[in-house]
Amino acid sequence: MNKNDIVCPENLIYGKPDLMNNNHMHYCPGCSHGVVHKLIAEVIEELGLQEKTIGIAPVGCAVFAYNYLDIDWQEAAHGRAPALATATKRLLPDKMVFTYQGDGDLAAIGTAETIHTANRGENIAIIFINNAIYGMTGGQMAPTTLADMKTSTSPYGRDIQTMGRPLKILDMLAQLDGVCLATRTSVHTAAAVKKTKRLIKLAFENSMAGKGTSIVEVVSTCNSGWKMTPAQSNDWMVENMFPVFPIGDLKNV
Repeated sequence: MNKNDIVCPENLIYGKPDLMNNNHMHYCPGCSHGVVHKLIAEVIEELGLQEKTIGIAPVGCAVFAYNYLDIDWQEAAHGRAPALATATKRLLPDKMVFTYQGDGDLAAIGTAETIHTANRGENIAIIFINNAIYGMTGGQMAPTTLADMKTSTSPYGRDIQTMGRPLKILDMLAQLDGVCLATRTSVHTAAAVKKTKRLIKLAFENSMAGKGTSIVEVVSTCNSGWKMTPAQSNDWMVENMFPVFPIGDLKNV
């Protein structure tokens, strides 16, 4: 008997993709990571890339993706996922290579690696989870933290004069000739989840077609870091983050 002959009631009830293993998911209730993991697994299965996909895990909450998706993974130093993905894709051009990064990893310590990778047009996909905070290490202010937003390192709110403005890194990346897709989405509603899956699929197809760098930014919540319930976090995201990080395509060629 092989696994295809086994009927798993849990899979039937929740529609768990085969590529997602049975490890207990540790993310906080309401976190977006689990939803995006499921979408990535579904896309890989639908494209038939189970044996061709290599994920690059970063530092931060996003690092635990390797715990839940049964594909080949490599672990990068903080912020260096695009550099490692570049080497991997160049050495193994027939593979589908993607990074899975949070805002502290991609838009802070990894800014240079991200920009130069995209500028060269490396044939990789970047899944970027933007929740405007360092979720894993104590809720500190991130490059994407909003003006006046309170964090553990900006307890009175982000002061633009002393702390600068939120970094709209996707807007910067969209200007680069090496980028074929720069899009911003979310997973807070069923419709949004469906759209995000379509965009992740497009990014992966672009990688395999050699079209250049694709970046899918998922504007997300961190209800434990924001000190809100999951429902309150979704509402706050729509009211406060979407005006700063508008949903939609910035570039799609």
